[in-house]
Amino acid sequence: MSKCPAPVKPEKILDYIEPRTDLIVPIANGEPRTLIDVIEEAADTLDGVRIHQMHCLHDRPYINGAFGNNLRHVSYFLSHITRPAYAAGHVDYAPANFSEVPHIMNDMTKEPIVIAAASLPDQHGYFSLGTSADYVASMIGRRRFFLEATPHMPRTHGANVIHHSQILGWCQTERELVAVPRVEPKPVEKTIAALVAEQIPDRATLQVGIGGIANAILAGLHSHKDLGLHTELLHDGVMDLVEAGVITGVAKEHRRNRSVTTFALGTKELYSWLDDNAAVEMLRVDYVNNPREIARLSNFVSVNATLEVDLLGQCASETIGTKYFSGSGGQADFARGAMYSPGGKAFIVLPSTTRDGRSRIVSTLAPGAVVTTLKNTVDHVVTEHGIARLRGKTLAQRAKALIGIAAPEHRDELARSAHERGLLLD
Repeated sequence: MSKCPAPVKPEKILDYIEPRTDLIVPIANGEPRTLIDVIEEAADTLDGVRIHQMHCLHDRPYINGAFGNNLRHVSYFLSHITRPAYAAGHVDYAPANFSEVPHIMNDMTKEPIVIAAASLPDQHGYFSLGTSADYVASMIGRRRFFLEATPHMPRTHGANVIHHSQILGWCQTERELVAVPRVEPKPVEKTIAALVAEQIPDRATLQVGIGGIANAILAGLHSHKDLGLHTELLHDGVMDLVEAGVITGVAKEHRRNRSVTTFALGTKELYSWLDDNAAVEMLRVDYVNNPREIARLSNFVSVNATLEVDLLGQCASETIGTKYFSGSGGQADFARGAMYSPGGKAFIVLPSTTRDGRSRIVSTLAPGAVVTTLKNTVDHVVTEHGIARLRGKTLAQRAKALIGIAAPEHRDELARSAHERGLLLD
């Protein structure tokens, strides 16, 4: 057995932070909250330190510009925390497909330190990064690590374990994880979900996001057989299907009998279920979200949400007009992987209208909107009014199909615009 050194005080991390040090923090509950508390308390002594992270869950003074250039946040996917801070000019945003974030972080930082939440060490001296693998798993053994271990972090299996000999040090806290309650789907989301669930065959391998539509889709799959899972985010709906014997992974050509993910976010029940669950593999995102790896799985089904789709099939999933809302995430990764999967299907889902009644199927994207998923990659678009199948279709066929799933009260105006643009000639 390998004897693990005793934990140190969290303040020890400050010994390793020099001017212009880059700190890399895992996604969501991978954030080492006590270590960042310590770093913030010493912010007046820092110089040009940057914290790099996707999808931050905790609001902090440094995120809101309290320490100026001493300590600044670089986001790779805006959350409800970083979104307003970015709009106010206090956060930097680096756009990237999730699969490419590890490579970008490595290329754009110099000798960074990964600071991460982890499980307590086991009898062999190994820590688990618990709910995270994401971009930091690819850095194990290649970058410096300092860990914050808590008994509340589940010990998960996969490529996210790290030996005490590979870290600068570790501290111990009692910090609990952020629990995210289940989202109850709205009626329109249930309608969309039912349309998608009908298109998913037995023995397919799934990637499904989070939210009302995703939860409704998963809830509608309980009569399916031998589904597989290869997804960036694992949440409670997935747990339910595994427990019900619906997700088994027996038909997967790779990682057979295992549910593959790169991070998890959900209820305390989910975190307890993940603890020492060898049927779930936490793998690095440059494997999980790699379109080439996804394409090796037959009958792969990808489901992701968007904010707006134009009549060409372009999807704006991260901006509302010129305003950034989230980020690219893994949408394009999975849409492209599903395109190359034998028998694969990719679905982009959205309600047909906004809360104030505006159409989400539009003639042209809002001025300044960012295209997240290209028209050439989009396969199916689904609203509560039906499914538009776009792969291989002409521009006229695309426009006609998309108008057909728009809200009825907007179809005449969309058709008029399509004729003016020359997309429809009859």
